Amino acid sequence: MHWNMWVRQIHRWLSIVFTATVVANFVALGLGESPAWVVYSPLPPLFLLLFTGLYMFALPYAAKWRSARGASG
Repeated sequence: MHWNMWVRQIHRWLSIVFTATVVANFVALGLGESPAWVVYSPLPPLFLLLFTGLYMFALPYAAKWRSARGASG
């Protein structure tokens, strides 16, 4: 259970980082042509959000699978 808490906390912080990079991207675009590192800066937190989000999405299904497997075996 402790592991799930860490994943949720990491997911929350990643969402803050992702939002900040998207805002910075829009500000940079508003000021003119922005460098490539600014344009692509939201991608690393986005991919990490994808993995942590999929993990949290699968948790209830894994719990059901474990409880069904434990009851029958």
